[in-house]
Amino acid sequence: MKIVDLLSVDAMIMNLSATEKKAAIHEMVEKLHAAGRIEDVTVFEEGILAREAQTSTGLGDGLAMPHAKNKAVLKPTVLFAKSNSGVDYEALDGQPTFLFFMIAAPDGANDTHLQALAGLSRLLLNPELIADLKKATQPEEVIHLFDEAQKEYDKKESQEESVVVSSDQPFVVAVTACPTGIAHTYMAEDALKNKAKELGVEIKVETNGSEGIKHALTKEDIERASGVIIAADKNVEMARFDGKPLINRPVSDGIKKSAELIELATSGKANVYHHTGGNDTKEESASGSIGSQIYKHLMNGVSHMLPFVIGGGIAIALAFLIDQMLGVPTDSLGSLGSYNQVAAYFNTIGGTAFSFMLPVLAGFIASSIADRPGLIVGFAAGAMASSGVAFGQLENPMPSGFLGALVGGFLAGYVIIFLKKVFANLPKSLDGIKAILFYPVFGLLITGGLMLLVNIPMSAINTGLNNFLNNLSGGNAAILGALLGGMMAVDLGGPINKAAYVFGTGTLAASVATGGSVVMAAVMAGGMVPPLAIAIATILFKKEFSKKDQEAGITNLIMGFSFITEGAIPFAAADPLRMIPSFIIGSSVAGGLVGALGIKLMAPHGGIFVIMLVSQPILYLVFILVGSLISAVILGMLLKNKNK
Repeated sequence: MKIVDLLSVDAMIMNLSATEKKAAIHEMVEKLHAAGRIEDVTVFEEGILAREAQTSTGLGDGLAMPHAKNKAVLKPTVLFAKSNSGVDYEALDGQPTFLFFMIAAPDGANDTHLQALAGLSRLLLNPELIADLKKATQPEEVIHLFDEAQKEYDKKESQEESVVVSSDQPFVVAVTACPTGIAHTYMAEDALKNKAKELGVEIKVETNGSEGIKHALTKEDIERASGVIIAADKNVEMARFDGKPLINRPVSDGIKKSAELIELATSGKANVYHHTGGNDTKEESASGSIGSQIYKHLMNGVSHMLPFVIGGGIAIALAFLIDQMLGVPTDSLGSLGSYNQVAAYFNTIGGTAFSFMLPVLAGFIASSIADRPGLIVGFAAGAMASSGVAFGQLENPMPSGFLGALVGGFLAGYVIIFLKKVFANLPKSLDGIKAILFYPVFGLLITGGLMLLVNIPMSAINTGLNNFLNNLSGGNAAILGALLGGMMAVDLGGPINKAAYVFGTGTLAASVATGGSVVMAAVMAGGMVPPLAIAIATILFKKEFSKKDQEAGITNLIMGFSFITEGAIPFAAADPLRMIPSFIIGSSVAGGLVGALGIKLMAPHGGIFVIMLVSQPILYLVFILVGSLISAVILGMLLKNKNK
């Protein structure tokens, strides 16, 4: 299969109307849907945006290759789009982007399709092709240009295969990889190969793409190489490079800074890599700023924790609901949730899952920092935060809860990083024992000792926070509810939304036994508003929405009632200046009303499906609908003014 087989005149935009990134993505995704290449705009667009959140696919030099591989794709396709005025696409060089190649690959894409998509990446390294595409005015012309470029590339490849490389040339090895393994992986491969040829350097490049590992580096290759280049945005096998000069950079540097990487690898100035045991596949310094690192580690813990919170929390909440339905004597209300045998079963099951919440949070924060050696130490730190064991308080535990586990996870991870540095100079023969003996034993003792101290102040903070939240009423509760509800609508599933949600789930553990959390109720109400507002707006202001947007509005109705805030992302991406403020106002109103009346929720997720776990279900739904209606009306008025 060739690139031209993936192009279609029906899936081309010869002049994008959008001028900023999210709007351009939405326009291209809509074109794919109109061409019958994808079936679900929301699912595919979420995949594109998730990839963009990792690293911009705006490669610079006016070129971007957004891509996603998911279940929404009906047929493998490369959409070509051109902007005559340029799009602010947050490209790596900070310059406007003019040419776009949106790659849509289905979940079950076979090797033939993936090879063709990788071939596209290689063709786009040809500056003459890029220049000709910028001048193209018709879709048929684009297909012709790619057909000719493919023939030229194939001819060049056959000629290069017959060239005998001089044995006295410097030799380096490289590994390229990107999260989806479709585009950047192979562009970096070709960029490194082309630049190595110019510099008179022999190179072998291993690709870790969607096709799996290709051109795998052998032990002999690595031993012969004067240096190693890792150009990757995902984990690659690193232990094999122990003792070799190594440069570890993002995959974009393999494309844009290939000369710099090769020169550094052959200069003898690269730092020698020392494998420290476990699976330390990516160096900390190569992964971004301190703030982004902390957020990444925290989200790794939270994402693994949430299934325990949601599953266990709802099971416990059901236990209370069952007891309320079956009845509990007044003198036994202290046993509510476990009085009847059926309720007790649910309570036990949920409590078991819930008990893993803090160890899992801390464990996976630590493993994100220090990889596998951090897992056991982090689990122990989280368990100690839960049990509350502290110096001088063995008989009177001081549980530090969510906050203590969070601190413990980071402590555990960085203790292991410290131990890796301490044991770095041990004889190589002891490498195997470091991961199974030294790290867990010393890490556990050091982190455990620190947690005996940490639990004391963190327990006081945790207790004070819980007391503060439990005593909130009237105006104070309304303000907090409005703040958290508004946060849920700011970035619709992004860091601010996640911060509010994590805060809400953190209050749930201490409040399930007392009827639930007002904070969690405000958070869920705020998160339900944006998609519901879209659904209402498409009904009340039909003329301001296209036919497809009106159809998507029905989908948002379901997503809103299911507490899936992300349903509003495609609309927000297309017009953020009108959508986001509208969402924030409505979400803040809903959250504030819930807080003001002290409505409680015992479940961390579920939307309308857990409505019976809300202390005042009818009023709760009314407040959500009020907030949604306010958002919808504001949005409708803003859109009317836009179209005047």
